[in-house]
Amino acid sequence: MARNHSQQGKRKNKDKKRKKGKKGDKGSKAVVAKMARGADRHRLYEESVQEVESDVQMMDRVFKKRFGRLPSRMREDFCGTAALCCEWVRTRPGNTAVGVDIEPEVLDYSRQHHFPKLDGEQQSRVELREANVLEDDTRGFDVTCAFNFSYFCFQTRELLTDYFRMARKSLADEGLFIVDLYGGADAQRTMTETREQEGFDYVWDQHLFDPVSNHVINYIHFEFPDGSEIRRAFTYDWRLWSIPELRELLKDAGFSETEVYWEGTDRKTNEPNGVYRKVESAPDDPAWVSYIVAYP
Repeated sequence: MARNHSQQGKRKNKDKKRKKGKKGDKGSKAVVAKMARGADRHRLYEESVQEVESDVQMMDRVFKKRFGRLPSRMREDFCGTAALCCEWVRTRPGNTAVGVDIEPEVLDYSRQHHFPKLDGEQQSRVELREANVLEDDTRGFDVTCAFNFSYFCFQTRELLTDYFRMARKSLADEGLFIVDLYGGADAQRTMTETREQEGFDYVWDQHLFDPVSNHVINYIHFEFPDGSEIRRAFTYDWRLWSIPELRELLKDAGFSETEVYWEGTDRKTNEPNGVYRKVESAPDDPAWVSYIVAYP
């Protein structure tokens, strides 16, 4: 499954976002005209949403704090185009990465677009596996991660607990499992958020929220200066999970301990500062992104 989305607008170019009320949907077909015609939706997604260097730094920092050394073997579940896997092996000569995704199209994209940016030795340290994360049984990792809220696709406690059990089995004795999540009052309403990028606009569309089930449907659209656009470049059919729910399910899956890392706030601008610290409680925030780290 392709990894994508957000409130991750909070993680990148925070000063350029513009919130709007819900606007009418223009239909499911992309407008393939002008600038949109030649656009690469995966590249646009990576530029808008992902910060793979920051993700690597976060995993390194938390792991070293816990175990007194840097991790070397990483598994990325729902890896999509595996940009994070490629960044991981670039970071240190001894690092190896396994990316797991059920969609062959995104794995092929990685081989065609990201692997050529690695040298031959670095390529040998990345393994891409076309597999269901509920079934893949690769083990012995220092770190297993599921970023960009990808695991929200599991909408029942049973399925998500099954996935967490598999993630726990994947770890070495000294290992950690890390996920990100988003929430706050703004996450529980229909709205769009537009953020200016270099040469295009990224549009996060919270199309549906059901407060009875916490079922959400979100889209990513891309808009271009010439008026063309890619509608529904990515679609997310999720359950919006909360921090207490996830910590309880991780415990049910056999993890011995969990930690929450909350993003700090710049005192001058009152905007998120990109620095995550371990917390036991947090202030009310209408739109937040945090990490949960679990230990076997």
